[in-house]
Amino acid sequence: MADRIKFYMDEHVNPAVARGLRQRGVDALTAQDAEMLDSEDEQHLAFAASQERVTVSQGADFLRLHDAGISHSGIPYAPQHTPVGVMVRGLMLIYDVLNPDDMRNHIEFL
Repeated sequence: MADRIKFYMDEHVNPAVARGLRQRGVDALTAQDAEMLDSEDEQHLAFAASQERVTVSQGADFLRLHDAGISHSGIPYAPQHTPVGVMVRGLMLIYDVLNPDDMRNHIEFL
């Protein structure tokens, strides 16, 4: 089987999203778990890339970093106030149909 996507939630994503993914057998790490709270956005992207994880975010700054050409392992993005269930379903779709190479330097809007 091809490599599966692993997720990294920045500190603004509700930890319930990671729990929902884990309940479905998906590798999901939070900024809290990784002791990355209060890190700069670039540090989150670099950490996620070092762990071969895509960075799930609800911060528009990540979209700006992508537009500026900063390399990353992928960014699934959801606007603020997106319900947890909507995020989990969207991330599961990404998990089911894409692989890490598909996500490299790519944004998916949830």
